[in-house]
Amino acid sequence: MKTFTKYLGAACVLGLGLVSTGAMAQEKIKIGVSIPAATHGWAGGLNWHAEQAEKRIEATYPNIDVIVVSANGATEQANDLEDLVSVQNIDALVVLPFESDPLTVPVQQVKEAGKFVTVVDRGLSLPGIEDVYVAGNNPELGRVSGEYIRKRLDDEGKIVILRGIPTTVDTERVDAFIESIEGSNIEVLDMKHANWNRDDGYEVMQDFLSRFPQIDAVWAQDDDIALGVIEAVKQADRTDEMFIVGGAGMKDIIKRVMDGDKLTPIDVLYPPAMIATAMELTALKFTSSIPVEGRYILGATVVTQENAKNFYFPDSPF
Repeated sequence: MKTFTKYLGAACVLGLGLVSTGAMAQEKIKIGVSIPAATHGWAGGLNWHAEQAEKRIEATYPNIDVIVVSANGATEQANDLEDLVSVQNIDALVVLPFESDPLTVPVQQVKEAGKFVTVVDRGLSLPGIEDVYVAGNNPELGRVSGEYIRKRLDDEGKIVILRGIPTTVDTERVDAFIESIEGSNIEVLDMKHANWNRDDGYEVMQDFLSRFPQIDAVWAQDDDIALGVIEAVKQADRTDEMFIVGGAGMKDIIKRVMDGDKLTPIDVLYPPAMIATAMELTALKFTSSIPVEGRYILGATVVTQENAKNFYFPDSPF
C-alpha cells in the first residue's frame, strides 16, 4: 500500500491518456458511485465534482458507464449498494460512506461479490476491505489546526470543539488535534457533535456560549459548522473575544480569510474534489496498465490571508 501526497491530480490527468486499446474494445464497464446527498455545503461540492467527473470519464472512455447515486442516510445508502450490484451489475464501486460503522458490512458484501472497491474520505470500521482509499489528510487537518490555535493562544486559553458525524474521519481529526495541544495550558471546555451541519453548529455554539463566559478559540473543524458558529457568536455579540478555525476550503470562508476577517483568520483545506480523484483512479484500473491499488492521501494546506487568493473560486458551488 502506498501513500501519495503530491502531484496526485497531475498523475490522474496524465493517466487518463494512457488508455489500453484492449480496454477500449471490451464491453461496457460499469462504475457505481455512491455518495451522501447534498445535505450541506461540502456534500454539495462533492456531488458537483462527482457529476463533472462522470461527464469527463464517459467522454474519455466510451466503454465506461458511470452511475452516480446519492443517499440521505446510511440505510438508504446500503440499499443503493445492493441495487448497484444486483440490478446495475457494476464492475467497480466508488463509495463515500454516509457513516463508517453501518456501511462497513454492505461495502464488504460488494467486495465479496468480486467488485473493485474504492472508498473515499470516511474509512470503514474494518481495515483492508477496499482496493483503493482516497481521502484528505484527516490527522494532518487536526494537527495543523491544533498547532495554529496553540501558537495563537501562546499555549494558554479556553477553547471549545465542535465535532462532525461519528466516523473515522472525525475520530482521526479530533485525536490529532488533542495530541497537538498536549503539554500546553489550553483547556478544552467541552466538545460536541455538530454533524458537519450549519444549523447544528449554530445550536451547539449557542449552548457553549450560554455556559461558558470565556471562550478564547473555537475549533469548528468544518466550514459548514463554522458558518453556524459565526452566526451564534455574532448574535451573542462576542466576536471580539474569540477566533474560529474551520476546515474544507468553502469559498465563503476563504473570502473571509482573504479579506482579513479577525473572526476567521485561517482555514484548512479538505477538498470535495477528492471524489473526482477517486473516480478517475478507478477508471484507470480498467483502462490502463497503471497499478492503482493503495492509499492516496491529499494534503491539508493552511489557508492564510497571504495565500487565500490561490484557493478562492467564486464560481464553485462550495
